Amino acid sequence: LKATASKNVVPPAAPPPTPATPTNGAAAAAASALPSGSIHAPSGPSAAAVRAVAVRDASRQLQKLSGEERSALLRAIADALLEHADEIGAANKLDVTVAEQANMSSTLSARLHLPPKKLQTVVDGIRALADKPNPLGLVKARTRVADSLELLQETVAIGVLLIIFESRPDVLPQVSALSIITGNGLLLKGGKEALHTNRVLHTIITDTVHAATNGAVDRSIVTLLEGRTEVDQLLKLHKEIDLVIPRGGAALVQHVMRNSSIPVLGHADGICHVFVDTAAQADKALRIIFDSKLDYPAACNAAETALLHSDLIRDGRAKMLCEQLKAGGVNLVGGPRASEALGLPLAESLHVEYGDSTLCVEVVDSVDEAVRHISKWGSGHTEVVVTEDAVVAAAFLSQVDSACVFHNASSRFADGFRFGLGCEVGISTSRIHARGPVGLEGLLTTRWRLTSGSGDGHTVGDFATCKCKYVHATLPLTQ
Repeated sequence: LKATASKNVVPPAAPPPTPATPTNGAAAAAASALPSGSIHAPSGPSAAAVRAVAVRDASRQLQKLSGEERSALLRAIADALLEHADEIGAANKLDVTVAEQANMSSTLSARLHLPPKKLQTVVDGIRALADKPNPLGLVKARTRVADSLELLQETVAIGVLLIIFESRPDVLPQVSALSIITGNGLLLKGGKEALHTNRVLHTIITDTVHAATNGAVDRSIVTLLEGRTEVDQLLKLHKEIDLVIPRGGAALVQHVMRNSSIPVLGHADGICHVFVDTAAQADKALRIIFDSKLDYPAACNAAETALLHSDLIRDGRAKMLCEQLKAGGVNLVGGPRASEALGLPLAESLHVEYGDSTLCVEVVDSVDEAVRHISKWGSGHTEVVVTEDAVVAAAFLSQVDSACVFHNASSRFADGFRFGLGCEVGISTSRIHARGPVGLEGLLTTRWRLTSGSGDGHTVGDFATCKCKYVHATLPLTQ
């Protein structure tokens, strides 16, 4: 692959016709027809380990490419996704039809859809990633340890990632792009609801990798898993896999955390709050709540609770706000105080991720009480304050301990693409390594490189005998 590969990429072969869902006798034939780099019901842990090792080997091949070459590869993948948009659409339509026949919930169905507009957004994110500077080999610190002895800290790939996601097929190309640009190998397990869409997307990506690199990077760099058994086996492979990222509901995340011997990065719930202060502008609050709730109700960054200052109850603004929300299609339920004050149906709990047009309303007396409510009932994802009072805004933003805290802006901004990260691998509510929307930086770690310029080399004995002295001088990051 040359630095100009984006101009000379061989178009990937068209993916095979979208298969019907295999049943019984057809299952074996369907499994044998899977593209290279896929797993279907491996026989046991040893088979899973072999696959994981193959992904690591492919990641080492990928890391030999320059930053320009990996960027060119992403551009080729973006082009290929648009070239095969019809095949992707046909596969997605089949998945949606199967889901409708199975009476899938509206929340899962919304996540399953991959219309042309959403595919274009995915492609735009991949191209944005390709335009970013090479993330590998960035010097984070340089130190002169002693004369002719220099230490530097540089960014490197984590290694092999296992990403498990539910329903949303747009996750597959996004995380594939993030893994490729950061030099990581990727094991992917998508939800069975998106089986056909995932297969087509996977084929397009792996065919493009093979064609654009002339086979220098193996197709197994992105390996698609099918079936839960092999995933449970992979969760035990702490030597072969370096990080697990589950993207889905609380049940999925908790299952992974309970069964994994590998570090896990992710979030279980997306219970986001909008606190409307007494100093909020009514029209602004309405716009922000509408957008936070209804722009994409199934998203994890959609608002689930609106906290209204008690002054809004006393002067009638709360009643007017709720009437406007209901007229706009929001289904309101209330916490204990709001239910009594506003005549709303009582919510079953204040800790619910509805994933639809339902919004819980509760009343608080101050910003401090809003912070306490969020601390007790929230999930640490994204919280919003709507106010024109700078003191209240500062208190909220500094005291709320969530991954994202916003002032007068919709919770829907908690997104890697909107943050300018290009694509995102998910949202993390962890307090270590990465937090909030996780872009390419969350898929990197660092290593230390020590270089001696002395003709005799350096030993620690030289310092014990005072032949050498420690300097520990901080150096500029670039020479």
